[in-house]
Amino acid sequence: MARPTADRATAIPELLAEQGFRVIAPNDAEYDAARKMFYGGLDRRPAAIVRPANAAEVARVITFARERGIELAIRSGGHSVVGHSTTEGGIMLDLSAMKGLEVDVEKRTAWAETGLTAAELSVELAKHGLAIGFGDTGSVGIGGITLGGGVGYLGRKFGLTIDSLLAADIVTADGQLLRVDSESHPDLFWAIRGGGGNFGVATRFLFRLHSVESVVGGVLMLPATPDVVHQFIALSEAAPEELSTIANVMTAPPMPGVPEELYGKLVIFGMLCYAGPVEMGEKAIAPFRALAAPIMDMVRPIRYPEMYPPEDPNYHPIAAGRTIFIDRVDRRVAETVVEHLGKSTAKMRVAQIRALGGAMTRVPADATAFAHRQSRIMVSVAALGESPEEVKGYGPWVDTFAAALRQGADRAYVNFLVDEGEARIRAAYPGATWDRLMAIKARYDPTNFFRLNQNIPPATS
Repeated sequence: MARPTADRATAIPELLAEQGFRVIAPNDAEYDAARKMFYGGLDRRPAAIVRPANAAEVARVITFARERGIELAIRSGGHSVVGHSTTEGGIMLDLSAMKGLEVDVEKRTAWAETGLTAAELSVELAKHGLAIGFGDTGSVGIGGITLGGGVGYLGRKFGLTIDSLLAADIVTADGQLLRVDSESHPDLFWAIRGGGGNFGVATRFLFRLHSVESVVGGVLMLPATPDVVHQFIALSEAAPEELSTIANVMTAPPMPGVPEELYGKLVIFGMLCYAGPVEMGEKAIAPFRALAAPIMDMVRPIRYPEMYPPEDPNYHPIAAGRTIFIDRVDRRVAETVVEHLGKSTAKMRVAQIRALGGAMTRVPADATAFAHRQSRIMVSVAALGESPEEVKGYGPWVDTFAAALRQGADRAYVNFLVDEGEARIRAAYPGATWDRLMAIKARYDPTNFFRLNQNIPPATS
């Protein structure tokens, strides 16, 4: 969409303000900060940024935009890699003011509004010794990560985020507010558990909570050789389900605790999280420590929210990346990882390897729109740079790397997709899942009003 004309840029905020919305317009002092996304390289200018106070206001903004043919972007935490959380000349519906939370400690459930971030919600739940598994970044909004599935630190123990989702409040394209669960609008409830933001705006989730008093977790940095990479993943798969790991095979960053002579050298920046008794956690993590002399060992008993360390508000990464599911990391695959990381000229390059399994595999593949339940490992490869132009040059390396790792049919996790076309979106929703999602899209959003997402078009008769 072209940048708005001066008249249009003025008219949209004025019309919204007349209807009582809290609007940030392009000439407002906070506009540039409000339009900024987590990822860098995006310079889109919404005609208006609206921060609704409740679901009723969300419905009114949707109706306002739909009736006038204005593009609408939905922002929960602003972590869309390709900028789906913002718009050029349209309206950004920013949910960040909606942070309501109702915790029922006795029933172990919580209604949480989607302006909350993963860290904010985790901190509040930890006060009661409770938790939900989200991703690995605290500033991610719970709206986007939940709708896409939710692969995170508690995945092997408790499953995906959607496996703890009991109900949701959804505003559909026609402005209706629907309570969806296994009995009310079950087709829509199925679709929002992995289908992304294609079907409406989630304003509130009802989660089942899990008892997590503390975890044994943190950073374990090891030298990255093919043997250590192979054994790290083998240990991760064989570990008790209480332990979830992320192996970031990457160039060592210049950070406290890392010897200067290792800057730029390949390391495993491992994130480990054991959700269980401390003694058992130390026992489960000991084999990882024995793989090689640790460069950094910050794994210790902590409260679960400490898995989300403070973030630099000025950090806005720009990256080229791909994500795939694979079935094994044997020594040959580990050699491929180390070899390809050695070929890139990017100062920061990474292969992130997550061993899956556990609780997420015990949910039938057709029970939710997240269909890759039996995939054993998720790999994301990326090269980071200082500008979009620099990062564009890393695209061929990323493509070649991902192709070298691919095993069997193309499979993808929708929350990690970049701008890769319909074929890659369909790789997130194989077989009958895609057709079923298209049919549900046609029922709840027949004009594809919600299209700023990894888009599933409505089925045509």
